[in-house]
Amino acid sequence: MKHQKSFTVEEATRKLEQYCVYQERCHKEVALKLREMHMISVAIDQIITHLIQHNFLNETRFAQSFARGKFNQKKWGKQRIIRELKQRNITSYNIKKALQEIPEDQYLKTFNLLVEKRLLQLSSEKNLQKKRKKLADYLLYRGWESHLVWEKVNECCKTKN
Repeated sequence: MKHQKSFTVEEATRKLEQYCVYQERCHKEVALKLREMHMISVAIDQIITHLIQHNFLNETRFAQSFARGKFNQKKWGKQRIIRELKQRNITSYNIKKALQEIPEDQYLKTFNLLVEKRLLQLSSEKNLQKKRKKLADYLLYRGWESHLVWEKVNECCKTKN
């Protein structure tokens, strides 16, 4: 049987301070990390309180950073960002604040660039219905709002009579 390293509250606190400094974390990630370190509930609560009080852990800051990052790097739409933040138990208030980090003009510009890029990839698809479906699936998977997606799909892939 493998012996697992045990940590004092102080050691765990220092380790988690470093963990939070490296990149923004949410409470759920920190609690999970502490459980992986086999810390007891009382210690977990104490360490999380310390991290919040000393501004290592801030869910508003995490949510804003997450939304900016996923939008800028992965080109995710708001629906996907909301879903992912909810999975991390982020409050509605913080989700709303996070979405304010994405300028509306930039949002629509990115959406249109993604559509153009995907249409180029689908240029060899001759079946119009398949092309429409592939474009819509691509955009919906990335979390773009369905009304935007279907408006664009209908505009780009009009059936020829």
